[in-house]
Amino acid sequence: MAEPVRKRGRPRVLDRDVGLDISARLFWERGYEGTSTADLTKAMGINPPTLYSTFGSKEELYRQALDFSIARENSRRSKILQSNLPVYEALSLYLYDIADGDTQPDKPPGCMVSTAVLQHAEENVSVARMTAALREASMQTLKARFDRAVVEGELPVQTDTDTLARFYGAIIQGMSAQACDGACNVRLKRLIDIALTAWPGKLRSSTGNSD
Repeated sequence: MAEPVRKRGRPRVLDRDVGLDISARLFWERGYEGTSTADLTKAMGINPPTLYSTFGSKEELYRQALDFSIARENSRRSKILQSNLPVYEALSLYLYDIADGDTQPDKPPGCMVSTAVLQHAEENVSVARMTAALREASMQTLKARFDRAVVEGELPVQTDTDTLARFYGAIIQGMSAQACDGACNVRLKRLIDIALTAWPGKLRSSTGNSD
């Protein structure tokens, strides 16, 4: 008597946000080139066709995972920068928040964007350009806040706001690298304190007093 033919089970349906959260962490831990498609499908419990049908490709998944991860952090940090706090105070809180993000005990050290894909194989040049563009966007956000500070009299009119933004952008990238090397939260915040001594503008408290 012939055995009944077993029906194949349906492929697992993946919750998109869950998949992005899992892949973001994996990319964060191992980097783009250090994370294979097999690593991603295994971590998400799906097969390659499901990954491709859901996200398109490894590169597109990386792009979406970056957007997903950034969105969670940028909303809070954008509010800090765009607030009515004095620019020096807003910058301080912004940098301290990044230091906290670089040293979360339950997540990989460093920042998923700040030091991502700095060195890469030729075939991954588009991914490197993508992460470089994200870093540039962050510096332009800082520049816009510093431009506003010039208009509001908190920075001298002659301030090179682009270079000032790139200076603090370099601090942000450096913190990510040092966190990956094991620097703790306290050490990063001491670094921030030194960086803030280079501030070229007036120091005004949120109560309206200035030094």
